[in-house]
Amino acid sequence: MLTQNPTVLEKKELGERSGVGWEEVVSRLSAKVRTGDECEISEETMEDNDRRQDDEVLALEAIYQDNLVVLNNSGGLTSFQIVVQFEAPDSLSVSANFDPITDILTPGTKEDDDASDEGFLYSFKVQYLPPIILTCILPKSYPSHHVPCFTISAPWLNKLQVSSLSKALHSIWRRQIGEEVIFQWTEWLHNSSLAHLGYDEGVVLAAPDDEMFCTGVDRVMLRNDALEKIIHIMMSYNEERCHNAFLNNAHQCLICYNEFSGLEFIKLPCQHFFCSKCMETYAQMLVKEGSVTKLSCPSSKCEGHISPMLLKRLLDDQDYERWESLLLQRTLDTMSDVVYCPRCQTACLEDSNTKDAQCSECLFSFCTLCKERRHLGEQCMDIEAKLRALQERSQSSHGKTKEQIRMELELINEAKSMKEVQRVSKPCPNCKIMISHTGGCNKMVCSNCGQFFCYRCNKSIKGYGHFRDGGCQIFPNQAYETTVATGWEVRMNDRQMIAQIQAERSQAHKHPCPNCLQLNIKVNNNNHIFCWSCQLHFCGLCRKMVKRSSEHFKPTGCKQHTPDP
Repeated sequence: MLTQNPTVLEKKELGERSGVGWEEVVSRLSAKVRTGDECEISEETMEDNDRRQDDEVLALEAIYQDNLVVLNNSGGLTSFQIVVQFEAPDSLSVSANFDPITDILTPGTKEDDDASDEGFLYSFKVQYLPPIILTCILPKSYPSHHVPCFTISAPWLNKLQVSSLSKALHSIWRRQIGEEVIFQWTEWLHNSSLAHLGYDEGVVLAAPDDEMFCTGVDRVMLRNDALEKIIHIMMSYNEERCHNAFLNNAHQCLICYNEFSGLEFIKLPCQHFFCSKCMETYAQMLVKEGSVTKLSCPSSKCEGHISPMLLKRLLDDQDYERWESLLLQRTLDTMSDVVYCPRCQTACLEDSNTKDAQCSECLFSFCTLCKERRHLGEQCMDIEAKLRALQERSQSSHGKTKEQIRMELELINEAKSMKEVQRVSKPCPNCKIMISHTGGCNKMVCSNCGQFFCYRCNKSIKGYGHFRDGGCQIFPNQAYETTVATGWEVRMNDRQMIAQIQAERSQAHKHPCPNCLQLNIKVNNNNHIFCWSCQLHFCGLCRKMVKRSSEHFKPTGCKQHTPDP
């Protein structure tokens, strides 16, 4: 007979799964066998039983492989444990009824603030149930006369359920006394035990048996605590098995669409998974662009986040330090009471009453509104006045060093830049970072804090309801665009600029655009004209907008190629 001693890891796993150490189980069963009423059998029958036991264990090892561990026993009896696995491809529902504590509180007892007047049903889905551990010891009289001694254990079974399963196994033995029965037992546990317990539609966790020895609050608390532990065991086991199954299979990356082993994938808490190389590139791209507050799942419309621990795995030390630095900077920027010293750029706390702050690094006291030296009782200079004062001060270079002159020029340039920023942008109503509107609708989203706001009125909004209720238009009208348009906002590519120059300098017949009235010329007598200004397609003959060339230019309509008159 082939036997093996379980390794330390196997002993630990079997003990944890069964709820009791395998040595204790075997010792208990051995004592039961020795004290049992074994009939007198002949030496020939005993030898035949030994041979049949060896053959049965060999067959079981071949069938169940790693799910069977044969144990050595000093009593000379064959002992082993079989792990009966449960897998539900379509997932299995598990539920537990938690009892309310307030129902059994005596009158006048102070209730816990967290106590509920009603119990609640907690349910979750699993693909793998913790296994049933079948531990067997084969007496000398098995299989000719006596049934094997066995125990059944699983963390989600109580004693009444174990007793019910044990009776079912004894019933199987009685139908085939004298035959090997372990395989039939194992298959019945695997295929029929859930239905036998009434769990074919889902598992309902039963109350622990220890509660019968308690009363009142102790009983309810003991039962609820035990259910919490069982749920934790079941969810942890299911998560571990699902993770192992994922690692052992091949999957397709949702970014590069290449197929790799599960070991080369990174699975996010939202259950989306991507290959390691794509995730590394994605993380590096986000950090490079400074999108440190938007480290979300790459899958579209998924709001799952990438944890800092995972990010540290994906980035090298330099990029991770940059991410930490940017995250700290963005966090400070979103804090309304944090300002930066205009001299050394150290973060300072603002006094909300006086709107002043003092730098802890250089001890400079300044106004948090205009960033100038503190001026109690005086109004801040606007950017125009500040710029004029700086320019007047720079007119005289008498007695100034080159460094002082350079610093004055930097201050002037900074003031000019701030003036331009204030002209073409508005502050986010949440984090106050300046944001410019270069086109599109007035519904804006802050790239720093994610706040939605209306660019027209600069108020925080949640959706498009702000524009439906009236007041602000979602798209700026033409007059508004004309008012705020600047040279850098109206960008033209090289092709548009060339077409504009050709239209202005050409002596050929010019065709005004029906939309913007800008003059255009035909190319190679082609009446399908593309306006260089508004990029509208129109017909040079009828001056109508052209959506599809094949629909407009046809034998019964305008001809596509004609010379100008």
